[in-house]
Amino acid sequence: MENNNNNPYSMGLEQNPANYAALSPVGFIERAASVYPDHPAVVYGSVQRSWKETYQRCLRLASALQQRGIGEGDTVAVMLPNIPEMLELHFAVPMIGAVLNTQNTRLDAETVSFMLEHGRAKVMITDREFSTTAERALKMSQQQPLVIDVDDPQFEGGKLLGQITYEQLLNEGDEQFDWQPPADEWQAIALNYTSGTTGNPKGVVYHHRGAYLNAMSNILGQNLPPHAVYLWTLPMFHCNGWCYPWAVTAVAGTHVCLRHLQPERVFSAIQDHGVTHFCGAPVVLNMLLNAAPDDGPIVDHPVTVTTGGAAPPAAIIEGIEALGIQVVHAYGLTETYGPSVFCSYQQAWDELPMDQRAAKMARQGVRAPGMAELMVADPLTLEPVNRDGTVMGEVMMRGNTMMKGYLQNPSASAEAFSGGWFHTGDLAVWHADGYIEVKDRSKDVIISGGENISTIEVEDILFRHPAILEAAVVAQPDDHWGEVPCAVVTLKPEHDEVDAESIISFCRDNMAHFKCPKRVVFAELPKTSTGKVQKYALRQMLQD
Repeated sequence: MENNNNNPYSMGLEQNPANYAALSPVGFIERAASVYPDHPAVVYGSVQRSWKETYQRCLRLASALQQRGIGEGDTVAVMLPNIPEMLELHFAVPMIGAVLNTQNTRLDAETVSFMLEHGRAKVMITDREFSTTAERALKMSQQQPLVIDVDDPQFEGGKLLGQITYEQLLNEGDEQFDWQPPADEWQAIALNYTSGTTGNPKGVVYHHRGAYLNAMSNILGQNLPPHAVYLWTLPMFHCNGWCYPWAVTAVAGTHVCLRHLQPERVFSAIQDHGVTHFCGAPVVLNMLLNAAPDDGPIVDHPVTVTTGGAAPPAAIIEGIEALGIQVVHAYGLTETYGPSVFCSYQQAWDELPMDQRAAKMARQGVRAPGMAELMVADPLTLEPVNRDGTVMGEVMMRGNTMMKGYLQNPSASAEAFSGGWFHTGDLAVWHADGYIEVKDRSKDVIISGGENISTIEVEDILFRHPAILEAAVVAQPDDHWGEVPCAVVTLKPEHDEVDAESIISFCRDNMAHFKCPKRVVFAELPKTSTGKVQKYALRQMLQD
């Protein structure tokens, strides 16, 4: 092998400030403000700000935080809805090398207190809407951060908890603040906590490089054009809004903020502001679908929604597309900065009937532009499965848009990265065209009489029943088969006469009989704070 010292392309061609800069998404806002200073950056009710104004607010906030002793490696915890201040924090906090911890607004005080202590928060920024939870969490926590209140006139109620309001803090700052990008792009930019269905949630650490690359990956994966108009239906606290605070800013788009997710407000915002893109979990699409009028398309201009977080039933994709909204299916985890796989659309699918096209689109897809490698493999041998759409294996990924690891949890980090791949815990098949299709979480697959049954496949059929609003399938112990599928469903209000036998019969008419639910339970579905069905809670409910 040739000695590297003799390589002419490495001799006298070293990195220097002229040819190398650390990747960071923070620079996106400086560019938007300098190139498009007067273009609308934020719309929130009566609040409308340009990119110049928004950038100046970020500079003042960064300056004020630094003057109060916040700097590199310090955690700034935030409990806010999708309002302009939440967007500003995605730039102001990393400007000073601090780490942004966006906290789920639906969590209980005990969990919030744990995160404040585990993340060693120096600052907590909260909103009056969440003052009850925040106050209890602060009383339980030994970590006593500087508390800052966002006093939003669009919300009535709650109380102020802190020593200072957000706007008062901004008044302390300097809009000429000279921030610098990180010297090392591997430096932490954000801390996100997993849902934590059992035990304490794990702290997922993002770096500047990954945030930059995943934002760029989203632009390509969702085809964000220059000046896209993005509606905030996805919580910005969830994986930093799947990195869209940075992605939309990179294209100098307009962020349309919504404090509360209500279908009528979504529909009106799309029309009033010319929204071109938004994101949401399948449960959000289902909510929109069931609130929409029955007389065809509801939009008069191109709109794209990216959905992920769970496999969307093909019936929901069909319904949303019938409303005139194009669906892009994405897949990812908190550990992968959100979207890391996109179901990239193929023109040949245009020739397929809608139900077959929706089935193609319901697959998770292929690796996003920012993800280096993706495979479905045996979790022990790391041997890739056959691309036959039948054999299941674990979804594994690696690349630059992967977390640094779990905060203060080296054993969990080592387990997640075993063998040089990130193990997702999701089971999938690999199709001949290279697209992956997630069939289940490894802990949720049903093994009945030696046959693997994908709960997602059964749920997909259930969602096609005209009376079913929501459905989830879990294993129920069985003396003969070991375990069998049990469906827990919520009916649409106008279909409360439907019984279990008719639902089971519907499934038997549309899929292999051994996969059909042997029992149907009518109940509300318990969900996590991010809208995912809590299948462990359903299993416990059936056991009880």
